[in-house]
Amino acid sequence: MPSYCAGADPNPNIPKDLPPPDACDCHAHIFGPVDQYPYSDTRKYTPPDASLVAYRHMLATLGLSRGVIVQPSVYGFDNRATLDAIKAAAGKFRGVAVIDPIKISDSELDHMHLIGIRGVRINQAYDQALDMEYLHKVVEKIQRLNWHLQLFVNLHRFPDFRRQLGALPVDVVIDHMGFMGTAIKVSNQGFQNLLALLETGKCWVKLSGAYRMSAQGVVPYSDVAPFAEALAHANPDRCVWGSDWPHPHLDIPVPNDGDLLDLLSSWAPDAKIRHRILVDNPATLYDFPAMDTSK
Repeated sequence: MPSYCAGADPNPNIPKDLPPPDACDCHAHIFGPVDQYPYSDTRKYTPPDASLVAYRHMLATLGLSRGVIVQPSVYGFDNRATLDAIKAAAGKFRGVAVIDPIKISDSELDHMHLIGIRGVRINQAYDQALDMEYLHKVVEKIQRLNWHLQLFVNLHRFPDFRRQLGALPVDVVIDHMGFMGTAIKVSNQGFQNLLALLETGKCWVKLSGAYRMSAQGVVPYSDVAPFAEALAHANPDRCVWGSDWPHPHLDIPVPNDGDLLDLLSSWAPDAKIRHRILVDNPATLYDFPAMDTSK
């Protein structure tokens, strides 16, 4: 039976450093209502509803105006909840889908692109090897649309990932700072390979999911700071920030989203760097419309 998980904190704190205009949360999920968007029978967890209204409340409280909805595993290839949330946001949201590269048609992908999908996610977080054949099939479908490939993987397990991912003809986005766990240390070759790949400019990294890496289980997850700081230093033009709202399938206390945004201020204390991470980089990666500077 899939395990049940807690919902997000409904009372996000106002961050100490308010973000600039057009700042973006680059990683969130929408769940439910389950009678309208039923979950996959093969899911590993069952989340409570996490509505678009609740997500918008969180964004407004944190001072964020843009968001990226990422297709969660509980929906499999059924992207309706993600697509409907993007449509309802009227240009303020983009999305990352999950697809079956064999069954999906080019016309379906074109329709997703019009709605706002800009990438495809592959979840191999607990696998022991990268399925490069599957990755290449996905890339063949999305390359013409200039979409990116988003990977939720534990890169520590894949010693050859720098060569394998660096050779792909699309941009690669790495979820949750590589999801390696802080026990491996920054000096580990796997993390050093991630830094090297990031420096090439083809790879992007989400400064997100600190609580998924940390051995501490409570904010400020200080053992994650050396990893986040190293990534932001390696190539601040290829880092984005994400809340991972509503933080599904955790075995630790659910964090407060205001506290999570405050972590970015400690990882990247330079306001100009944070502007790139929160505004400029998401606009580039997710193809957001240009800011209206006349207002």
